[in-house]
Amino acid sequence: MKLPLLAALLAALPTLAQTPKPVENLVQYAHPIVGTQRMGHTFPGATVPFGMVQLSPDTDTISYELNGKYNPKVYEYCAGYQYEDKTIVGFSHTHFSGTGHSDLGDFLIMPTTGPLQLNPGTADKPQSGFRSAFSHQNEVAEPAYYRVKLDDHNILAELTATNRVGLHQYTFPKADDAHIILDLTAGIYNYPDKNVWTFVRVENDSLVTGYRQTHGWARTRTEYFALQFSKPFRQYGARNYAKKQAYRGFWGRFDQAHNFPEQAGEQLRLYFDFKTEAGEKIKLKMALSGVSTEGALRNLRAELPGWNFEQTKRQGQAQWQQELSKVTIQSPKRVDKDNFYTALYHAFLSPTTYQDVDGQYRGLDQNIHRAEGFTNYTTFSLWDTYRALHPLFNVLQPQRNADMIQSMLAHYQQSAEHMLPVWSHHANENWCMIGYHSVPVLADAIIKGNAPFDANKALDACVTTARQQWYDGLGDYLRLGYVPEDKSGSSVSKTLEYAYDDWCIAQAAKKLGRPDIEQEFSKRALNWQNMYDQRIGFMRPRLSDGSFRKEFDVLSTHNQGFIEGNAWNYSLYVPQDPAALIAKMGGNARFTEHLDSLFTMHLPDKFFAETEDITRDGIIGNYVHGNEPAHHAAYLYNWTDQPWKTQARVRMILPKMYRPTPDGLGGNDDCGQMSAWYIFSALGFYPVAPGSPEYALGSPAIHGATLRLSTGNTFRITVKNQSDKNVYVKEARLNGQKLTRPFLNHQDIMNGGELVFVMAGKL
Repeated sequence: MKLPLLAALLAALPTLAQTPKPVENLVQYAHPIVGTQRMGHTFPGATVPFGMVQLSPDTDTISYELNGKYNPKVYEYCAGYQYEDKTIVGFSHTHFSGTGHSDLGDFLIMPTTGPLQLNPGTADKPQSGFRSAFSHQNEVAEPAYYRVKLDDHNILAELTATNRVGLHQYTFPKADDAHIILDLTAGIYNYPDKNVWTFVRVENDSLVTGYRQTHGWARTRTEYFALQFSKPFRQYGARNYAKKQAYRGFWGRFDQAHNFPEQAGEQLRLYFDFKTEAGEKIKLKMALSGVSTEGALRNLRAELPGWNFEQTKRQGQAQWQQELSKVTIQSPKRVDKDNFYTALYHAFLSPTTYQDVDGQYRGLDQNIHRAEGFTNYTTFSLWDTYRALHPLFNVLQPQRNADMIQSMLAHYQQSAEHMLPVWSHHANENWCMIGYHSVPVLADAIIKGNAPFDANKALDACVTTARQQWYDGLGDYLRLGYVPEDKSGSSVSKTLEYAYDDWCIAQAAKKLGRPDIEQEFSKRALNWQNMYDQRIGFMRPRLSDGSFRKEFDVLSTHNQGFIEGNAWNYSLYVPQDPAALIAKMGGNARFTEHLDSLFTMHLPDKFFAETEDITRDGIIGNYVHGNEPAHHAAYLYNWTDQPWKTQARVRMILPKMYRPTPDGLGGNDDCGQMSAWYIFSALGFYPVAPGSPEYALGSPAIHGATLRLSTGNTFRITVKNQSDKNVYVKEARLNGQKLTRPFLNHQDIMNGGELVFVMAGKL
């Protein structure tokens, strides 16, 4: 009887010996409170990867409007949280991460003790409202978990989440007058008329449902909720802060302010009263839906039927561990791991899930649809994320990226304008920024073989979008070969970006065997040349009569034909054909001189004084890393006879623009684009032109990495002789073969293998 057992044990020994070493806890290196401190674009909240609920503290509620005009101060609260603030007004369930404009901040919850206060008060007089002072010493922010002590109420607040449900745990002191406030007036980029309508039902003594319609960045947005308490409330009430309406029906016969189970209005705050013992925990579950309160209840019951806070936190952090461990890096320096996994955390926050557990979601047409065979996503900041985030997904998240593309195609099908998304969120197109950069996302997936969807229909959607002559100067672009500045602002940026998108369509058409489309858009892709003024050596705005505009400043970012950049940065924006750009600018020597000057010259403050989103911290010389148009610039040396300068520039940019501190980013993270740049660059390569299968090599900042791919393959990066001084790549070998060009193919990564960098401190 013992022999078979012994034989089985012996047979198992090789398998046991080959068991991979467990990946260390990577969650510890991801720091949610990292961002741009002045602009408040951090995300210290509780969420799972790509979660629909992004539960976070909000530190103020200032208005988007001030005296009838835009209030610039509100820009600091794009994410709701400002690190320098001393008070918290509550915890809301939807947020953006690092955007340059904002919305959301739905369903704010705040626990309090003492006399009931239903006004949030002000930062300079916090005692005048329900907000509370807090200290960063009593604050902990981790992926899927947030904790803070609310000093004024002596309450410990803890937050965690599933995909669609936020879970709150509040530890109260002994109190006969404990309250939990549900503020349905609060929001990010708020103003008095942003709430269109709010409806609430108190279903029983522990369950509340409702919805809110808002008019903001998303013009027509409806969000539903189901809120459940772990303990029955003693009593409840509501106040409507909206101005009195001419018609109020016959509801006036009821006392709607106290214990009335149905509320409706534009500006509602509700409260729920409890008696608590010292150390008593009251928990709340807030489930969201874009479809209905029934959908929110279904999400709640499916994802979080119980009340185990620690288990929910562990499960959320296990999801983060699974996603973060797609890449494991080696470095003896803690700061490298902090920077890398914080960037990976940021990269996996959005786009966000936008469907119920049964697949239903609200579409762009405001009707209810069901996602068949894919997960529906929203929060598409495409002008930013086409550059590196979606290419990163094609490596690390190919299935999610394919689902995101299917979501974009659903948007296209529901669009009255027959357009792919420009900047969309929560069943709305907000038309922010320029171009139509769904196109490079679709083309990049098609070119790289990650297209488990109808690629020809996707190409047709790209073509239809690109032929919309009514859209943002496209008619003039097709007629003249450029967008004239006297007809449409930011004309140079638009022309250059349209030309790049045209090139992407041509590449996809070539891949799919559509020569007519390839020919049409290859010709359009040459339009970038029409913006280049040979006399001055810069891209320059032209007028309808064909002349270049006379008044022109190559350093200014304001009213010069560009958006989020100046002529120095945007003149380099021909990522689809750097070789042609170099020739146009006079060849290697002159082009390299231009690039050198970009990084070494001084840009006076006056040239970016009009911009909200860039400070000196986001600029190196005249290179604006804090905005995206020049993110590829450091890699352009690879098309010259001095590719080692790319290596030096990348290694110079990384520590200057990325630090694991509250002011650690040189600009808005822009839904993960800034972080994706870091991830690629730290690994040693970058997608200069999504839509091409090539990556340009740089200089890795880590000692090694292992990419665990969805195919089951493993791609290893080994860095020899790495140090802060050894920034130059003496030699690069792919699977033992020396690379003769500073480029890497996408399929080389996905096939698995090893890329070896041999570093040196001198050329």
